Amino acid sequence: MRPMAQMAMVMNLDKCIGCHTCTVTCKQVWTNRPGTEYVYFNNVETKPGLGYPKRYEDQEQWHGGWTLDKKGRLQLKAGGRLKKLLSIFYNPDLPSIDDYGDPWTYNYGDVINAPLGTRNPMAHSISALTGQDMDMKWGANWEDDLAGAPERAHQDPNLEGLQEQVRMEFEQAFMFYLPRICEHCLNPSCVASCPSGAMYKRQEDGIVLVDQDRCRGWRFCVSGCPYKKVYFNHRTGKAEKCTLCYPRIEAGQPTICSETCVGRLRYLGLMLYDADKVLEAAATPDEQDLYEAQMSVFLDPNDPEVVREAERNGIPHDWIEAARRSPVYQLVARHRVALPLHPEYRTLPMVWYIPPLSPVSDIVHAEGYDDAHPEEVFATIDSLRIPLEYLANLFTAGRVDTVRSVLRKLAVVRAVQRAGQLGLTAKDELPATIGATATELDELYRLLAIAKYDDRYVIPKAHAEDAGRLMAQHEQLFCSLDTEGGPGMGGGGPFAGASVEQFHAGVRPGGSHTFHDSDGRERFNLFGWDGSGSAPKLFPEAGT
Repeated sequence: MRPMAQMAMVMNLDKCIGCHTCTVTCKQVWTNRPGTEYVYFNNVETKPGLGYPKRYEDQEQWHGGWTLDKKGRLQLKAGGRLKKLLSIFYNPDLPSIDDYGDPWTYNYGDVINAPLGTRNPMAHSISALTGQDMDMKWGANWEDDLAGAPERAHQDPNLEGLQEQVRMEFEQAFMFYLPRICEHCLNPSCVASCPSGAMYKRQEDGIVLVDQDRCRGWRFCVSGCPYKKVYFNHRTGKAEKCTLCYPRIEAGQPTICSETCVGRLRYLGLMLYDADKVLEAAATPDEQDLYEAQMSVFLDPNDPEVVREAERNGIPHDWIEAARRSPVYQLVARHRVALPLHPEYRTLPMVWYIPPLSPVSDIVHAEGYDDAHPEEVFATIDSLRIPLEYLANLFTAGRVDTVRSVLRKLAVVRAVQRAGQLGLTAKDELPATIGATATELDELYRLLAIAKYDDRYVIPKAHAEDAGRLMAQHEQLFCSLDTEGGPGMGGGGPFAGASVEQFHAGVRPGGSHTFHDSDGRERFNLFGWDGSGSAPKLFPEAGT
């Protein structure tokens, strides 16, 4: 047993109203500078829908995540080192800007400065990348609230084989919102895909970050991430991604998306897991068994043996206490109502989701639901407008029984609370039908419905005294996004001041193919190299 700590998140999809407040605040905090116009570390998708970027879930197209070879061993779906070497200057698995949607703004000057008497002055849409007029055809939030669903939603990869069951007519369609951030996986394929070792997973809390100094802009991390949550900054020539707001986490504060969430649907907390079991779990042969395999990796923070091994492995005592109080542990491991997003990618994601139950109430009343017999809600679980198979394709690699058991538990919580509020008497044996007690259901209700701030976010502060040990173990304790003048601190990186045209031409202002980074080291601009001649400073010299 090798216990390690992982900061994780749970989102209750029943409470998401699709307001995009989390997206806006994340964008303002982390990606409000040139080069990240199309970048959304946090985005909210309407499901069914294509997602962002288009059809990111179709790994037959994008080849993200892991797969098993003929011998049952894990390997990157995009191929090993030889394939990467052969495609290092041309990666066919990268989404184009059309897949993300060319970011746009409006030429408001045409309206503000229009002469008096001008009829219907218009603010034309212009590309935020080129500044040219554009005809908008796709964007990150193009399908909000099923907009364009009759034409596009059938292309949702999760609807494969279910098109006849999910009708896209407006009056029959079902939708819910799916907020997404980086999954900060236990077995991240983006880290394994990076040729330069710039992507790394922090040992102390499991947050996956990018070392901007080491990043060479190969972009294999972009194609390697099956969730497409790693982005390429065309100004700096570096990869960027969600940092789980690690400066706030280290101070014991929640992420900015959690802090500003209107629906209070996000929960943050520590999970303890056995690092020795990660590889075995990710290599589980049957994709539908991956959820249970990942559950077997997690450790009980109340187990004395786990506590002893955790402390021996350097996990602070207050972190173990935080793991005991963690709402993520309660929802994922104790009550088992939260599910991972696409476990079949074999990355063992650590952002979990409670599937939506909201439409059940309308359906049960339509079918003659009787408040005096709340257990009859079970008969409606299979009558949702959206098939259980769709939710299973999202959260359990197609295993419907797991989704059904979660929805049954949520339905019982709702039925018991409704009966209590209306002065009715629910059958005493109702909780036992889902393998729970009345006390456990009450705890689950309080956590899901009325939890206070300190109950939703249990985040222990970082231990400064461990900085030396951690630095010796993985050479850095920080992500270079926070360096003075670097991306994230108002700096533009090596291409600051260059126009988009100059960037694509690959030449810095002044015509040089090399530049100096923040440490004064000379770097070669790979994107300006035509393949002829030498490429000085492309790779670090011996002894540096």
